[in-house]
Amino acid sequence: MDYSIQLTLCLVLDFILGDPRWYPHPVRGIGWLCSKSELLFRKYIKDVYLAGFLTVCAVISSTAIIVITVLVISLHISVSLEQIIAVVFIYMALSTKDLLVHSNHVYTALLSSDPIANGRREVAKIVGRDTGGLNQEGIARACIETVGENMVDGSTSPLFFAVLASLCSPLVALSPIGCSAVGIFAYKAINTMDSMIGYKNEHYILFGRVAAKLDDIVNYLPARMSGLCLIASAYLLRLDGANATKIYFRDNDKHSSPNAAHPEAAVAGALTIQLGGPSSYFGEIVEKPFIGDTIVQISHRHIKQVNRLVVVGILIFTTCLLGCRYLLYIVAS
Repeated sequence: MDYSIQLTLCLVLDFILGDPRWYPHPVRGIGWLCSKSELLFRKYIKDVYLAGFLTVCAVISSTAIIVITVLVISLHISVSLEQIIAVVFIYMALSTKDLLVHSNHVYTALLSSDPIANGRREVAKIVGRDTGGLNQEGIARACIETVGENMVDGSTSPLFFAVLASLCSPLVALSPIGCSAVGIFAYKAINTMDSMIGYKNEHYILFGRVAAKLDDIVNYLPARMSGLCLIASAYLLRLDGANATKIYFRDNDKHSSPNAAHPEAAVAGALTIQLGGPSSYFGEIVEKPFIGDTIVQISHRHIKQVNRLVVVGILIFTTCLLGCRYLLYIVAS
């Protein structure tokens, strides 16, 4: 089966099935590896920074070795089996459907008889900020920011490294889609570690520094590509593409993260809303720069709009990746 069809099938499976709760998700396994590695290296390595570095190396290498081992064993049984398992692995590493489901729950909650209480409860499931003081606009804003930012972590970056890894197929025994499975889980290992140990508090400021910096590095290019794809998506959906372009290039550096503001700026411009501003984390107010201009007030309807914007943006992103891969093979041949 053609690689482009296989990767598209992974996307379709994610959009249709999402992450069923009945099976143990591989990312939980990565989280377990991270926790055990942290305990091990903190116990035996006195240099906290070095312990964190070794944890990162151990988790990435262990994750890759496990995926490679499963695929190689499958390949010895059947070429088709290796490809089927690779498709399933890649599908499980994507999280677009789950993000859309959770954001739609926030949308529904804001239309309920008790929008603030229900909205706070639902948005708390997908954001890290304190939600107890949010009004309806704040709930919608938090949801929209999360959808925009997690487009990169949950979809475009994993796809980027899946396609990039597929280029290694001529050098190894695995098929292109098999190599993609290894690449996507290596990325998920980095991203999972960042979410677990990449904090700037006293306990993790040194231990998690390598994980946090590595996550910034691997998301650097996909985040910028995602912002541009969201601009194209805005034009296709007849949102404000011109404003998305303007706000993206004006505000894409207004975030403590080097990457997060890129999709958020494009989203804010396309929806003609303002994101960012002060937010509460663990009882402390964090002053975030504003992204975008307040042309219209944020409401629940913008949640549906950002969902459509992100889905089309992901499809554009994937098409561009596959197009670039095809061109590379033409040039190489």
